[in-house]
Amino acid sequence: MESLSGTRAQEYTVLALNCGSSSLKFGIYFSDGETARAFCEGEAEEIGSDTDYSAALARALESLNQKGAPEFDAIGHRFVHGGSHFREHQQVTPEVLFRLRAVVDYAPLHMPTALAVLETMQKNAPAKPQVVCFDTAFHRTMPDVSKTYALPGSVRELGVERYGFHGLSLESIVAQLHPLPDRLVVAHLGNGASVTAIRNGRSIDTTMGLTPTGGVMMGTRCGDLDPGLMVYLMRHGYANPDVLETLFDRHSGLLGVSGITSDVRQLLNKRTTDKQADLALKMFCYQVRKAIASMAGALSGVDAVVFTGGIGEHADELRKEISTGLEFLGDIRIMTLPSQEDLQIAKITAKLIA
Repeated sequence: MESLSGTRAQEYTVLALNCGSSSLKFGIYFSDGETARAFCEGEAEEIGSDTDYSAALARALESLNQKGAPEFDAIGHRFVHGGSHFREHQQVTPEVLFRLRAVVDYAPLHMPTALAVLETMQKNAPAKPQVVCFDTAFHRTMPDVSKTYALPGSVRELGVERYGFHGLSLESIVAQLHPLPDRLVVAHLGNGASVTAIRNGRSIDTTMGLTPTGGVMMGTRCGDLDPGLMVYLMRHGYANPDVLETLFDRHSGLLGVSGITSDVRQLLNKRTTDKQADLALKMFCYQVRKAIASMAGALSGVDAVVFTGGIGEHADELRKEISTGLEFLGDIRIMTLPSQEDLQIAKITAKLIA
């Protein structure tokens, strides 16, 4: 990339670390802040506790060394939530780290592990700048009518609003589309799932809310619920917040309905012989289809629908099932694109340290 003066922008070597709810993606990238390319990439899956994440990180760094990865200039981290304080991606400072520790409750499946990895890298490479890339940052453009809950001001002042998630994935989808459709709906479908309305490259509405538990049902997360259901459960033995959190985040969704697994591949193999597996998949497709239709309403029409994420890209049967019934939206493009979160982390990190 050349600047207006004709000089080439500096390229940085970035270690990108992407903590999911049960995985750690990692890679070395070269980026000038506008473009990025990979030197090598890897992923550790089915990780459990914070301790397991630290062990997975150690294995990841050893794997990069074995591949002859060059020394990195900076480290970029995916963080699911920035809370009400951080609406933009940030270079890590003591104050930033302090505030991140204070918003763990917003995303208890993701934040503790991401913090564990960040703090481990601070110990391993204290001289290297680190950047946190927030999934919520892409949704900072949502208007008040989309992000405001119908709750009293005293509650909303606690930072209660619709934040939205999968922002790095959405940024990467927008970057891949040339030309960019004016009215775009993106269905990011993986272990976590969300549907987002994007007008002229800016988020205007999304299904996830205060936390990544809201919206459509997911692998182990319930999605949206009647608030009265929570009150009902609290009166029937589920009064402990930790118990409710475990129920909604870890034992619900595809796993909860099927009673077998959250793995879509296994459910697809069983759906012809297992009614609950079939019901779980039908519910998932039904909810995603409804969400796409609602986002089309938010956009006053839709020009294109993009499916991304592990399920969105690879589960052809479910993608077709979701799309069936959307014909009323008219002649729209339906496509699949890869989620390139790690490339976005590299670009953001290079831009912030430049």
